[in-house]
Amino acid sequence: MIIAEAGSLSRAAARLGVSQPSLTAQLQRIEESLGGRLFRRSRTGVTVTPFGQFVLTRARAALITFDELLTVEHIDAGLSPIRLGGYATPMLSGLLKRLDEALGTAFTVHTEHSPRLLLDLLAGRRLDAATLIDYPGHELPSVPSVDIRTIGTEPVFIAINSRHPLASRSEVSLADLAGEDWVVSPPDGAGWPEYLLTACQEAGFTPRMAHVMVEVAMVRDLIANHGAISPCLATFGAEADITVRPLAGTPLRVRHLIAWRREGPLAGRGDELWRLATDAHREALAGQPHHAAWLALSGCLHQAD
Repeated sequence: MIIAEAGSLSRAAARLGVSQPSLTAQLQRIEESLGGRLFRRSRTGVTVTPFGQFVLTRARAALITFDELLTVEHIDAGLSPIRLGGYATPMLSGLLKRLDEALGTAFTVHTEHSPRLLLDLLAGRRLDAATLIDYPGHELPSVPSVDIRTIGTEPVFIAINSRHPLASRSEVSLADLAGEDWVVSPPDGAGWPEYLLTACQEAGFTPRMAHVMVEVAMVRDLIANHGAISPCLATFGAEADITVRPLAGTPLRVRHLIAWRREGPLAGRGDELWRLATDAHREALAGQPHHAAWLALSGCLHQAD
């Protein structure tokens, strides 16, 4: 993790107080043991590979879980507020508002890009509840100490520049996006972007993933000002320079979930938690015209069948 944070082997070696050759040799032994490269080397430093991101996500979860073991007595003594985790979305914001009104108790919020990491944090008693996502064929595993319920399933949309020729269509074929520069989020430990890559390959191409990031403001800038495209959730709002369209045939879907610890402070209120999360999800979708258009279009298609 220090190598990833430092961005180069020389800086990481300096932080650790070891020589660069020694650190390089140690990294090579770790990569050989794991069976894959963790970093790409270049003249300017190192960058994490998709496999490296996969390993780092789990390493961080393991460290946090270990830290939780050291502090669990304090947490179980009821001295901490309810700890809610999730991905930063309007649905999470809506759930927070509803929980505050329904329970009137203190909350802390912990957001992560990785649903698998959030699930690990729940299993490790670092969180009490969390909103999660997964994808068809990449469902999150069941965990004995955690209850999980489905909030809803929706299509993955595509966000494109409003001046793009495809923006005038009511829906966009995935194959028509073969030559575009994509903005994608990094591996999330739950099947993304592998799920996207598989769908694109089935459509006859390998996407050119030119930009990798989770920062929504930067994603919007790349779409609006640099002509990139990005897969997005239904709650990703359109604006003057950005149009959101459904993908023809709905080749990509995402499932929203709510999870909570069976022995945590919300254990006896699972049904209420699920209802509040479902209401928050429904409210977040209600403000998105592209989702309403997709519902109308998909309804027409079903009637035609």
